[in-house]
Amino acid sequence: MTTEPREASMMPAAPAAQERPAPRTSSGMGKVKLRVLELFESAGVTVDGPQPWDPKVHHEGFYDRVWESANLGLGESYMDGWWDCDALDELICRVLKADAKKYLTSVWKAFLIPYGREVLFNLQTGEGIFKVADVHYNLGNEVFRRTLDRRVVYSCAYWKDATTLDQAQENKLELLCRKLQLRPGMRVLDVGCGWGGFAGYAAEKHGVHVTGVTISKRQVEFCRERLAGLPVEIHLKDFREVEGVFDAIVSVEAFEHFGPKNYQAYFDMVDRCLTPQGVSVLHTMGQNTTRPGSGDLWITRYIFPNSKLPSVAQIARASEKAFAIEDLHNLGPDYDRTYMLWNENFEAAWPDLKKDYDERFYRMFRYYLLSFAGGFRARRIQLWQLVFSRRGNPQPVSRAW
Repeated sequence: MTTEPREASMMPAAPAAQERPAPRTSSGMGKVKLRVLELFESAGVTVDGPQPWDPKVHHEGFYDRVWESANLGLGESYMDGWWDCDALDELICRVLKADAKKYLTSVWKAFLIPYGREVLFNLQTGEGIFKVADVHYNLGNEVFRRTLDRRVVYSCAYWKDATTLDQAQENKLELLCRKLQLRPGMRVLDVGCGWGGFAGYAAEKHGVHVTGVTISKRQVEFCRERLAGLPVEIHLKDFREVEGVFDAIVSVEAFEHFGPKNYQAYFDMVDRCLTPQGVSVLHTMGQNTTRPGSGDLWITRYIFPNSKLPSVAQIARASEKAFAIEDLHNLGPDYDRTYMLWNENFEAAWPDLKKDYDERFYRMFRYYLLSFAGGFRARRIQLWQLVFSRRGNPQPVSRAW
């Protein structure tokens, strides 16, 4: 398929708050509030309690929104300033660990529509390919430059033997290079290259030529300026359009945006473009369920539209036709620490960033960073690195990590 790249829209502020009816004053409101309070108590959380993870509610409509829309209502009401929490990451962790959502008898409403869309439609084709770039990756390079490390690596750091974010990200990049068995002169494809962190590192440290593809125009502009002079080329291109032959193929946290209906297409591309002795590494967030509608509606509306975390089973099914899984490494706990440091950086940069972004954007981005930290701490989200080789080839990896 061929998709023409288009001019990405800018979004300097979070979506505007929707008009909400005044809080109900009938006896029904009391029942809803009681149920929501019980839901939080099941997770060891007390609304307006003394602990840093206890939410402080400023608007009585909060209870309706949580009851009617579950995680979507929780996130939107935070963006609207209806509640605050000193340790938002720990609140999310406790709610997820307790599986408090199962107590929401009306939660089916929040999943009916995404279930149908996910099963019936391929959301990552046509205009859908670029939606996540429009909403998130094109927010502005300065936001990510100030939030991330010096190489602007937007993926899980590797904290073994590291004390700083810069060091932990270089550890992760070197780990990927070792798993890919890079040698000078090799041709490497980076699918979803982001702001060029891996491409720049691999070219500098291992003498390889890297071709990166991304669906974000802002990332292309950033990479071409920052990596000028290195053997790196960056293209605005969907992964299905990639052509050529490469000695190694890596994808770092782009697979989450491809969608279940395109997992096979991704591995078909790897099969088509990888040399017979080549190695491929997939670095991706994941989840333990394949159930449609199991995603977070707030995340898919405000942060990563049309995204879906894969399961190991889905990855295995899509890859088994051509590849053997040589290694599976779970780095999930490392992402909790990474997200917490990203939030620290974002908070420190906010006085400079707020001239271009409004308060609702600040609350949206903060909620995103801290809720993901809580999700990884609760082990509801995983982070895997999988190494693939063609079946019949000698095992290419050493597990010295």
